Amino acid sequence: MVDHPAAINAVIGCASCHTPAAHALDSAALPSGVTLEGLGANAGCTICHAGRAAGDTVATAIQGLGEDSVSADLGFINVHYGIAAAVMQGREGRAGFHYPGRRYAGPFRHVRDADTCIACHDVHTTQVKADDCLSCHRGVEDLAAIRTRHDDFDGDGDNSKGIRAEILGLQSRLYAAIQAYARDIAGAPIGYADGTFPYYFADANGDGMIGGDEAVFPNRYRSWTPRLLKAAYNYQVAAKDPAAYVHNSAYVLQLLHDSLENLSEQVSVDMQALERP
Repeated sequence: MVDHPAAINAVIGCASCHTPAAHALDSAALPSGVTLEGLGANAGCTICHAGRAAGDTVATAIQGLGEDSVSADLGFINVHYGIAAAVMQGREGRAGFHYPGRRYAGPFRHVRDADTCIACHDVHTTQVKADDCLSCHRGVEDLAAIRTRHDDFDGDGDNSKGIRAEILGLQSRLYAAIQAYARDIAGAPIGYADGTFPYYFADANGDGMIGGDEAVFPNRYRSWTPRLLKAAYNYQVAAKDPAAYVHNSAYVLQLLHDSLENLSEQVSVDMQALERP
């Protein structure tokens, strides 16, 4: 909060938002090349929360390469973190990799008074105005327990929990498929270390986990195929917007579902129990 001195050179300071240039902002360009107009006071939020890559970045990197051929020219493409503004735009923002022939959810439209960054987040603390949410979503004590879609998206047979649980469940299935594909098709076990760049590392001992000695840059994963890169990128999109269940649950579920379905062409994945939004 702005009720005490802030650290010098902190990423966000008063001048990040309170300058004539910042006040005049009304648009923001996303990494996909899409420019959003008419953002008003949400323009500053969008500029910083748009990510550093888009699904288009992945599409360009894999162009002309064999779907299941390991390529020394490929490396992990990181969407960055804090990507809520891009995720909210769905297919129009193209934060995730869009599989050809699939239709993706558009911008998430909530109710009129809770449809923008600053409508839901306090502008200085960035905390969610949870009381406003719970005034409509009666009967829940935790925002993560809210769901308005009741299909079984992660195939566990339980749709009694919030939509966040469906996203996490599907994310877990995708990670297992990524590991199976890397081991059996790409020929090199892979693991993910959240919070450690570049996130995907070679699982040297094949134990399915990335220990501290493995989560180092020289051990970054290098046996990428186009199919593996697409799935790993979409996994990262879901991981780096932990509040995607609020920002655009349908879009993120679609990205995870389609990534899993694509991997199922090469590794054993039961898609029959999974619903696609």
